[in-house]
Amino acid sequence: MFQNNMKQRMNWEDFYGPNLGYALELYDQYTQDPNSIDPDLKDMFDELGAPPSDIKEASGTKEKGRVTADLIQKIASAIRLAEDIRTYGHLNASVNPLRKDGKKSELFPLSDYGLTEEEIKEIPASVICKDAPKNITNGLEAIQYLRNTYKRTISFEFDHVHDFKEREWLTQKIESGELFQKNSAEKLSAVLERLTEVEGFEQFLHRTFVGQKRFSIEGLDALVPVLDDIIAQSVKSGTTSVNIGMAHRGRLNVLAHVLGKPYEIIFSEFQHAPNKDLVPSEGSIGISYGWTGDVKYHLGANRELQDAETKSARITLANNPSHLEFINPIVEGSTRAAQETRTQSGYPVQDETKSLAILIHGDAAFPGEGIVAETLNLSSLKGYQVGGAIHIIANNMIGFTTESAESRSTNYASDLAKGYEIPIVHVNADDPEACLSAVKFAVEYRKTFNKDFLIDLIGYRRYGHNEMDEPSTTQPMLYDAVRKHPTVKHIFAEKLIKDGVLTEEVVQNIEKSVTKRIEDAYQKVPAKKEPIACEIELPEPVSNGFPDVDTSIDFDVLRKLNGELVNWPESFNVFGKLKRILERRAKAFDDDRKVEWSLAESLAFASILKDGTPIRLTGQDSERGTFAQRNLVLHDSETGKEFVPLHHLSDCDTSFAVHNSPLSEGSVLGFEYGYNVHSPETLVLWEAQYGDFANAAQVYFDQFISAGRAKWGPKIRISDAAPARLRGTGP
Repeated sequence: MFQNNMKQRMNWEDFYGPNLGYALELYDQYTQDPNSIDPDLKDMFDELGAPPSDIKEASGTKEKGRVTADLIQKIASAIRLAEDIRTYGHLNASVNPLRKDGKKSELFPLSDYGLTEEEIKEIPASVICKDAPKNITNGLEAIQYLRNTYKRTISFEFDHVHDFKEREWLTQKIESGELFQKNSAEKLSAVLERLTEVEGFEQFLHRTFVGQKRFSIEGLDALVPVLDDIIAQSVKSGTTSVNIGMAHRGRLNVLAHVLGKPYEIIFSEFQHAPNKDLVPSEGSIGISYGWTGDVKYHLGANRELQDAETKSARITLANNPSHLEFINPIVEGSTRAAQETRTQSGYPVQDETKSLAILIHGDAAFPGEGIVAETLNLSSLKGYQVGGAIHIIANNMIGFTTESAESRSTNYASDLAKGYEIPIVHVNADDPEACLSAVKFAVEYRKTFNKDFLIDLIGYRRYGHNEMDEPSTTQPMLYDAVRKHPTVKHIFAEKLIKDGVLTEEVVQNIEKSVTKRIEDAYQKVPAKKEPIACEIELPEPVSNGFPDVDTSIDFDVLRKLNGELVNWPESFNVFGKLKRILERRAKAFDDDRKVEWSLAESLAFASILKDGTPIRLTGQDSERGTFAQRNLVLHDSETGKEFVPLHHLSDCDTSFAVHNSPLSEGSVLGFEYGYNVHSPETLVLWEAQYGDFANAAQVYFDQFISAGRAKWGPKIRISDAAPARLRGTGP
């Protein structure tokens, strides 16, 4: 690795870490006998010349600039100290809003590394931290700079990211100070106003609809400005579709402020909720008086966003039942569908900048529900990757009544992501400016590497799991601390006043304005009426099965399609045994006219594509087929190169995608459901490897596929853009 770096880097200043110490040692050997080292290294030193003066001076020697073994040891110790700060600095960070971090002992004392302040001061700052600001002039200042950088109210974990370029980029962003640049007074004022809206909305609901469930966001209020900023930055970069998946915690506030759902509609849903004496549980009738619908904190929404620069985007919050994390692959499937163009033959053309997935997780559910790991595993697979999802753990450090130590075997709720080499930022939800830095980091990383990023937003839960629960029953000490803790709006307002960004009068005016808007909206809600008993209306039964659709195809058309399915380039070497099978298929229309199941399937796919309907087929071993019967993707027996006959049909301008899936059922079926909801004109097929494997995806059958239309309205259907013959309205 060192020699490769030597060949690529022709400047002494670019050496740092253990490589610098090694380079100095080799250079010392080179000065005494150039022929005693590897010829390639000799050529490099011939070109590099002597180390710069600051390294010579740091050696502490006067004789011919020689580097001593003692100096090399000191440099190595300083480098190890710097790397430990980068790797473990998060353990000393102030990311827990309820913990007084001032009493924590300082990690990484110099004595543990055999160093004194005078010794480390003699080492150049660039050796320890090459990205440090210009005012950092020596090794001691560099170490202190790193300590302060990695123990803020935002901390970083990326030691598990193995790609060298990514680690370099992550390190540079953090240590250059680029993430921590000051925000404008206008932006800080806007964040305070948003926090005032978030808190004011929750407190109004708390006073006005006493005892009704709302699963408030309080304690993680910063989630809303975090979402605002992710969306704003992404849309500015060209994203036209943002898909959000989240559970119920904070959902009403996100609907109101991120999706723009009017306050009066939300108040109306509270006002006209069924009488609790008549309906013992909200169940699935919290919105409607029939037997369908869903509770208000499960519902989604759409919003068309237009910014000042006339850039527009569609923001979607997906409907989600109480199965928490099961929405994740659905959102990613919808995002992939939004990124793809399916109007030409071959695989769909994907533009990862067009759509963004934001997945908001619970701190207990993220490590606890296996569907999370299944979904993370999709992140780099060619059939499922979406150019990086931004994950946010809405971390209130408790699961209903269960302590973190009782619900996971990891130090952090986010540790699962390490196995997928996803960079992690832990950030204190009481520091909105640190939250904005986390957003900047996440958006720029995704834009640069098209990979997932995780923000662990650490806050607390001000009330119980729901507003009818008394949390002090099981967590008396925690909730004693919560009750004494000021809200983030109060903390941030005081900081802005202290820093001279806003005056106390301006802050009060913001609060009065927000309060008036909320109260004015409430006045528009009609007075509550008693629920009226009504007859249950069951859906009409489907008579005579499905609509009568003529799917017949002219014999000569089928014959032509069959010929094209076995037409591969002359230079392409089909595996011998498979070639004989395919050649038999080619004669099916001329000999005995017996068509096997897999050939019939291929002909069906070909005819559907010719009709103008895109197809997406995924599953375990779907390319070849579990029983080696399908063989939609041919592999050259000598080069391994792939060839897909369905991509080369004449006069076909529709895409065909077939992908082998990971050995998962839930995440893959959820992904395909989400893809189909967003792209109803596409024939989306998921194939279980064996029939009973579908059981592992049962939540999606029960909660989404069979019940989604009744609960939320959307349905999987053939689009009006599909050919008339497939809609049953043509010949």
